[in-house]
Amino acid sequence: MTEFSSRVEQISISGIREVFEAAGEDAINLGLGQPDFPTPEHARQAAVDAVESGEADAYTSNMGTPALREAIAHKHERDEGFVVDTDQVIATAGGSEALHLVMEAHVGAGDEVLVPDPGFVSYEALTTLAGGESVSVPLREDLTLDPAAVEDRITDDTVAFVVNSPANPTGTVASESDIREFARIADEHDVLCISDEVYAQMLFEGTHYSPYGFAESDNVVVVNACSKTYSMTGWRLGWVVGATERIERMLRVHQYVQACASAPAQYAAEAALTGPQEPVAEMNAAFERRRDLVVDGLEDAGLDCPRPAGAFYAMPAVPEGFVDEVIERGVVVVPGEAFGDHGAGHARISYATDEATLKEALEIIGNAARAVR
Repeated sequence: MTEFSSRVEQISISGIREVFEAAGEDAINLGLGQPDFPTPEHARQAAVDAVESGEADAYTSNMGTPALREAIAHKHERDEGFVVDTDQVIATAGGSEALHLVMEAHVGAGDEVLVPDPGFVSYEALTTLAGGESVSVPLREDLTLDPAAVEDRITDDTVAFVVNSPANPTGTVASESDIREFARIADEHDVLCISDEVYAQMLFEGTHYSPYGFAESDNVVVVNACSKTYSMTGWRLGWVVGATERIERMLRVHQYVQACASAPAQYAAEAALTGPQEPVAEMNAAFERRRDLVVDGLEDAGLDCPRPAGAFYAMPAVPEGFVDEVIERGVVVVPGEAFGDHGAGHARISYATDEATLKEALEIIGNAARAVR
């Protein structure tokens, strides 16, 4: 057999997948990173209509349909307060492809990308696949990313740093002052700020801010998707926003690896973004109730957990042996080290499941915590 790429050999199957495979078939899965709600009906119907009319039969523009890109631009003005032109948007096959395009277009051999630790598993892997080297930035005690810690790690080899708010796996939300600092760092150090805003609309407290709205240079790109906000993970529809010169380079990658995002998904996404937003508010209200239930349950179990302000994850500090004990008792949680070395001693718990199941899982979690102390 021929040899494999050294870049591929440097990455492995996600630790999240390893946990799923180790769990029993009847386990309660609190490791899932997707909402447990249906896609809004008006978004589904838009895809059906596009398929039945034949509109979704052919390739779209590489960048996505003009109507979808207009909807994305309007969404950012409506929700984040910044203005982008439609030629500053590429529709992608989910937020994951958007991240891939950013890395491939901006990272070369030996370049460094600063990533939060613990942080989303794709940041390090995609940096490696692009030929770069990821540099971990440990989080504060409250699990937020400190701009000073990012700035301290910038070297001559640094080309980018990643900001994720609300964050996976912690559920924390960056303050306005921190977001302004990230924009300043991108401006003053002439490095790219990659702002992963996939959970931007999933907030329980505070306000979402984007460094794109504060930067004075073109050194910020925004990655977003319909996946979490509209419970459309399976539709695979995301996007990237940036300066036209950056978009042109990312389009060079996108046209060869993807051609265009799925046409039915583009019509569904346009409808989701422009149609009634009540499903988003209803889903967020349910997640907030679950957040409160989970945090109270973790505290009852004696586990310290910063109170998540967004997304649908909690990341408590846990005793040694806790994750294995919980999984053996039939509840899947993800070990913190799956998200980086500094995640050790923590576990990610997703509350993307119904309250009755969460209550059952929390009882098991409490028993497991007591068993390993």
